[in-house]
Amino acid sequence: MQSETKPYSRKFKSSTLWLLAGISVVLFFLFQFIFPAASDNQQLEQSFKIITKEQAKESAIKFVKSELKLNGNFEDALVTYETRSDIYGYLSKEDLLGKYTSSYDKQFPLDVFRVRFNNPDDVLSALTVDIHMSTGQAVGFEKIVSSSKANKKMMLDLGAESLATLRTWEGDLSLDDKVALSAPYLKMFGFDSNQLKPLTKDQELGLTYQVSGYSAGEAKAQLLFHFEYGSVSSVESYFSPPVTHTKYVEKQTVLANWLTFAGYALLTLVLGILAIVYSSLTRAHTSFKRGIFLSSIYFVLSILGTVNMLPILQKDMNSGMLLFGLIIQIIFTLFMAASVYFSLVGGDGLLRKKGIILWSRSKEPGYGRHVLDSVWDGYAWALILLGVQAIIFFILEKTIHTWSTTDATQSPYNMLYPVLFPLLAWVAGIGEEAVYRLFGIPMLKKMFRSTFAASVITTLIWALGHTLYPIYPVISRPIELLFIGLIFSFIFLRYGFVTVVFAHVIFDSILMALSLMFMGGVLNIAAGLFYIALPAIVAYVIYLFNPPSKERHQDGSAPPYEDKKEEPFITTPHPEGH
Repeated sequence: MQSETKPYSRKFKSSTLWLLAGISVVLFFLFQFIFPAASDNQQLEQSFKIITKEQAKESAIKFVKSELKLNGNFEDALVTYETRSDIYGYLSKEDLLGKYTSSYDKQFPLDVFRVRFNNPDDVLSALTVDIHMSTGQAVGFEKIVSSSKANKKMMLDLGAESLATLRTWEGDLSLDDKVALSAPYLKMFGFDSNQLKPLTKDQELGLTYQVSGYSAGEAKAQLLFHFEYGSVSSVESYFSPPVTHTKYVEKQTVLANWLTFAGYALLTLVLGILAIVYSSLTRAHTSFKRGIFLSSIYFVLSILGTVNMLPILQKDMNSGMLLFGLIIQIIFTLFMAASVYFSLVGGDGLLRKKGIILWSRSKEPGYGRHVLDSVWDGYAWALILLGVQAIIFFILEKTIHTWSTTDATQSPYNMLYPVLFPLLAWVAGIGEEAVYRLFGIPMLKKMFRSTFAASVITTLIWALGHTLYPIYPVISRPIELLFIGLIFSFIFLRYGFVTVVFAHVIFDSILMALSLMFMGGVLNIAAGLFYIALPAIVAYVIYLFNPPSKERHQDGSAPPYEDKKEEPFITTPHPEGH
């Protein structure tokens, strides 16, 4: 199966590797937590103590009863995290986040807990209240009237009132009427009417006030009122970014969609089809049992991640749509898991056909020790990657002025169980390294006769899949991930598949664990530390089941028990093309 060759030894020495890791950790903390230009966003996220979702619910109930004078069933509540990503992005781009937070955050928060009560009374189908995430104060609300219930209620209440009155109830209000109806709510939310100027243009569907003296760059403070059936139905306070910024983001989003679907999705589909082909062509050199375990883990954790996002899905879908969406997601995840499976089989087959072992089998000599060594190499490389990423982003900020904004769909606050969030690191580590490194590199090397070209192409495909992240300009992430991906390729080619999977998982686990730990709480902090240690735990368990004392040579004889320093099994007949 394999030509007899010497272990491939062109790696960093352990001492050198960990020296680089130590330097990288220092650089990571410098650029992320010390230098203001690189740490502004994360510091802002931790500027205030965040209340719990249960506290947000209780604050919303208190506001509804005391201020809106509503009574009903408020037990059926959904609490989600909402963010003003448009203005957050503008402030981030213009370096105004610190000034904004200190001056306007209490009345115009960028982030809120939105509490949604479903069918709270006989008229409303839903009622939402926005709660400040640190003060617990209500900063806005929306009453969503059920038309069938409202019409019945109005017929009972209005009796023989005139048609003109009915039109008024349906929202045919003058500007003076709207100003009068909004006055009590201005006082309720602590705004001085002398500072407010009602805008007269485009007010058919509501009333917008501009708050004088409240500005951040070109962004202006506004209050938006909507009316339904002759009363205020919603109040919203926000800063509006300039039109030029909004149009820029729209154009960038269009570009990101093209890069994602035409670049990443289409080419990844091609890789998946080719993986099936090469799995068949190289079946004599591999086993179709090889990818079952890892692809199954990929599938299970992906589905768990989807279920964990139920709060954000429930917010936008009814029960029927939600069920349909989950079914579609399960089918899509099955296809993705199948792609990972055939990539594992096909990639292993392509390499072993050439006599190259970059992914060992548990029955091969040195497996247990290699897994244990791989996880420590993985930790070192993950720390190096953290430093490299911090430097890249710093350079991008200074050259192409990279900036980022928030995204509620990716926030742990919108998960059923935030403590499960870092498990997605294993999905990325297993799936992406299988498709773009284990299979992608040897397959494309057959076409281009160059390992470097194959590494660059697969890395670019992988990088384009990250352009929908809220980082601008959208080319920023492909540039960053081109360097990160080439380092992953180097790790794969020099240390093997197990090491690069561990490096990827640990790298993502550290970043996800930090996000979890920044949420605060003993459980989140403990869970974050656990997830950072989890790869080492997994590797040690594998080693316990595959110790040197249980290994057997090709002829079936057992090695001496004291032989605990065997050379790594990763081999290659020749180093050409690397």
